[in-house]
Amino acid sequence: MDKIQLQAGKKVYFASDFHFGIPDYATSRIREEKICAWLDEIKTDAQQIYLMGDLFDSWMEYKKVVPKGNIRFLGKLAELSDAGIDIIVFTGNHDLWMHGYFEQELSAKVFKTLQTIQINDKIFHLGHGDGVCKKETSYLLLKNLLHNKVAQFIYRQVHPDLGLKLADYFSRMGPKHKYADLKMKSEDEEFQLLYAKEIISKTYYDFIIFGHRHIPIVLKLNASATFVNLGDWISHYTYAQFDGEKLELKKY
Repeated sequence: MDKIQLQAGKKVYFASDFHFGIPDYATSRIREEKICAWLDEIKTDAQQIYLMGDLFDSWMEYKKVVPKGNIRFLGKLAELSDAGIDIIVFTGNHDLWMHGYFEQELSAKVFKTLQTIQINDKIFHLGHGDGVCKKETSYLLLKNLLHNKVAQFIYRQVHPDLGLKLADYFSRMGPKHKYADLKMKSEDEEFQLLYAKEIISKTYYDFIIFGHRHIPIVLKLNASATFVNLGDWISHYTYAQFDGEKLELKKY
């Protein structure tokens, strides 16, 4: 387990679900500029920035090709990384095919699985939040296929113009940019909460932080553990801030 000690006056930030690319270029560009402005604002006291998946509505890396666009966002991450701020990226269900570009160009850490870390004396369990519950049987089958290296190799034989176009097409099949209307289901139907309750029955955690559901929420699960969903930057513009002692969900 990684252990991080915050420097005096420094903070850790968490955000997810930017979904760059939807619903169209112009709207996504406005969102990109807003997120870059937020990154500019927090760079004065950020020690680490965790980007928790679905930064892009579709992202696929070929050996020598990545999707064009979002250069302001990528450039801002490079600037922050060069300034000594740790950039940690979790892949989501829309941008899971990351294969070294972020590590090489941005010196970022990229995680494709759930991670447990310690910041000061607090234990965090982190991930995008998709497919965490065994009850998500059909989705887990799809997720395993998409993570399969053989399947990825076969897909990369498709020309990037077609491969990226197909990826973009399938990524848009869901109810995008309608997340303001989402509501939490009952706790027995929320897969992330079912998973969180299961793991805290076996292991101590202070914070369990996910994205994916696009519903900003902070929920105390027991005397020690707090569940957080980060919301999104399509409808809510929410993020979490940890100052070494307390964690707050904030709106930009």
